[in-house]
Amino acid sequence: MRSQKLVGATSGRQESKDRCPYLSVEVIGTAKLSPTEPLLNHRSTIVSQYKSTKGFDQMINTKILKIIGNKEEDEKNIERAAQELRQGGLVAFPTETVYGLGGNGLDPLVVDKIYKAKGRPSDNPMILHISDIKDLAPLVLNIPPIAEKLINKFWPGPLTLIFKKSSIVPERVTGGLDTVAIRMPAHIIANKLIKKAGLPIAAPSANISGKPSPTKGEHVIKDMMGRVEIILEDKQSNIGLESTVLDITPPTPIILRPGAITYRDLKEILGKVDIDRSIMEGKSQNLAPKSPGMKYTHYAPNAPMTIVQGTRWKVIEKINEMAAEYIAQGRHVGILVTQENIEYYTRGTIMCAGSRDKPDTIAINLFDLLRQFDEENVDIIFAEGIEGEGIEMAIKNRMNKAAGHRIICV
Repeated sequence: MRSQKLVGATSGRQESKDRCPYLSVEVIGTAKLSPTEPLLNHRSTIVSQYKSTKGFDQMINTKILKIIGNKEEDEKNIERAAQELRQGGLVAFPTETVYGLGGNGLDPLVVDKIYKAKGRPSDNPMILHISDIKDLAPLVLNIPPIAEKLINKFWPGPLTLIFKKSSIVPERVTGGLDTVAIRMPAHIIANKLIKKAGLPIAAPSANISGKPSPTKGEHVIKDMMGRVEIILEDKQSNIGLESTVLDITPPTPIILRPGAITYRDLKEILGKVDIDRSIMEGKSQNLAPKSPGMKYTHYAPNAPMTIVQGTRWKVIEKINEMAAEYIAQGRHVGILVTQENIEYYTRGTIMCAGSRDKPDTIAINLFDLLRQFDEENVDIIFAEGIEGEGIEMAIKNRMNKAAGHRIICV
């Protein structure tokens, strides 16, 4: 069930629960079709084959392999994708966080292909994905006791750990650093794919660099057609935000990117955890990023986005005031709101992210809604700020970056 999108003035007040049905992971798959979706044959596991050269100087015939819930057919498609990885090709695949763009993480030439497909800066490190704990040791210099605690608690899952890298890990993966980021996905298709490939898979998010991360197959199709050999399409990612990244190389572990494994979760296991200041204070162009998402603009919709944070009624008043001003100038205004407040907005393209009482619903909807604003061709976006110490910290981080840290406090 999709978070409801209200365009233009509303026709009278309704209960918030009717006007903003936030997405539930149990009822995925009812989103509206993308422009390419009518072309897809959902009765076939190999959905279609496309050619695209837009924004990319080398045409690739991209095959879409769809996971349909048929064990035999799905296994064939996973094996086909794994074979492509072994042969040096690129495969976009689902994970529990967002869709990943994967290739052989031990081959610098393949890693270069990933950078090129995404248009990603070469000093922005990638995460290596493994399917089994035995795959970790060859990639790192050592596995400290603190890592064992975290692995026992959170792997497989949405936690990336940064270790000192071993010599077999190419510097192209690490952005020239002597550390490497590693994760073991919990998503059954991702885990099977990596296991069948028999390789550590370097996999940033499967989107054009700087744009909102893909949480649905249709997002990947839009961004990666003609750029990768295979898109392995499954249902919507059930978290919707990239993994938490924790650097365990300093004496006190430090969160470099917040995610579904929260500060509180980590503190409960480790006792003391630091948070990198750049998470909320903005990017640093002068330092080499140790984690994806630290240095460059990320998650940005086409239209400039401004976040308004403060007390509830002042936020609502300020957004309505700015929206009215821009609408009077003939501008198309997008407004990103929460379920609790949606009835207080009546003009513009209004999209509901989810409930503040259930912040995981906001996480799962966020990137999809930013892409929807692009489809609506809005000129400017105003968004309610999100505060909290759980997954709200990750939501706020992604929203701040999507807005280029344009924040108004009221």
